[in-house]
Amino acid sequence: MKKLIKWFAEGLLILAPIAVTIWVTYEIFLMIDHLVPAKIPGMGFIITLTFITFIGFLGSTLLGGLFRYVERVFSRLPLLKILYNAIRDLLAAFAGEKKKFNKPVMVRLSHDSDAKLVGFITQDDLNHLGVSNDVSVYCPHSYNFSGQLFIVPKELVEPLSADSSTIMSFVVSGGVAGGPKNAERK
Repeated sequence: MKKLIKWFAEGLLILAPIAVTIWVTYEIFLMIDHLVPAKIPGMGFIITLTFITFIGFLGSTLLGGLFRYVERVFSRLPLLKILYNAIRDLLAAFAGEKKKFNKPVMVRLSHDSDAKLVGFITQDDLNHLGVSNDVSVYCPHSYNFSGQLFIVPKELVEPLSADSSTIMSFVVSGGVAGGPKNAERK
């Protein structure tokens, strides 16, 4: 009976991540595919990706001025500017030329503590806030799409040598992911 339970647990550890990844990917595909009604499955997905790519091309070449004008309008409208700027900055933090989660660090909570947080420096210079000698560090929460921003003295921040995606996986998984890849299973 113990062997059966062990095999079941092992099967669950193998199949669950694969099944959830396939299911989430499929649901995202369907959501995008249904943005454009088309009779051929997958055609809406292809049209949507083509449209987004075409807009990116236009924005970086021919109609960049028009898109910057629209961006200025959205950035000035009361209430909408908060939503628009937050979405724009969040997307820019993960994609685009100004990625923000590319400086993983370990933050000591205080000079006399050994407790530390893992996060990402999002701004090295906070003079626009009237704060000098501090940096902003974003610390994502584990198993969640949220986090917390800390303003900490520079001397309490230690750069990490691992790449950003490894650090993000480590933090978001609660410290479970990002370890040695060839660890022997027990």
